Amino acid sequence: MVAFVNKIDSTDKLINPNFIKPILINYTQDGVQKKWEAVISHDSVAVLLWHSEKKSFILVKQLRVTVLNKNKTNGMMYELCAGIVDKNTTNAQIAKEEVLEECGYDIPVENLEKVNSFYTSVGISGTHQTMYFASCDDSMKVSDGGGLNDEDIEVIYISLEDAKEFMFNESYQKTTGVMMMIYWFLDKKKDLI
Repeated sequence: MVAFVNKIDSTDKLINPNFIKPILINYTQDGVQKKWEAVISHDSVAVLLWHSEKKSFILVKQLRVTVLNKNKTNGMMYELCAGIVDKNTTNAQIAKEEVLEECGYDIPVENLEKVNSFYTSVGISGTHQTMYFASCDDSMKVSDGGGLNDEDIEVIYISLEDAKEFMFNESYQKTTGVMMMIYWFLDKKKDLI
């Protein structure tokens, strides 16, 4: 078996982008005119899934080339199931669709609990993310997940007993949303443990 290595081959100036738009913002702060380079990008949703039978969190693991470009050796990230808000429907419906596509669970939209929303990447884009929580079990599993088209998503189960070690072990590259949502779960969902 051939072992493939993920690497950055080159970077180029982006022309006619599909998902982001680089801009220069001209603004006035305290009477002083200033400029700021920024990127307009889509807002997003993210979901922490709790598998009630396995007593495990369901995360996704996927290559993020921006992280690979930054550290040059490893771009694999552990993340919440997530997706961009690019459809004319509710954020909860988009979250439901992402869970189905990425993780293979068919969660009724009314089972998605909105936890909070906040801004991310505030220095470069200021996108808005809405966080959800849902509990699931094997009866809701309809596929292996893995994403659509050219996505290569691995579904990961992190047991409750391993969650705290996982959160603070830097060898697992993860987003802040993962840590925040596991903390939230441990504080607010003790009845599910």
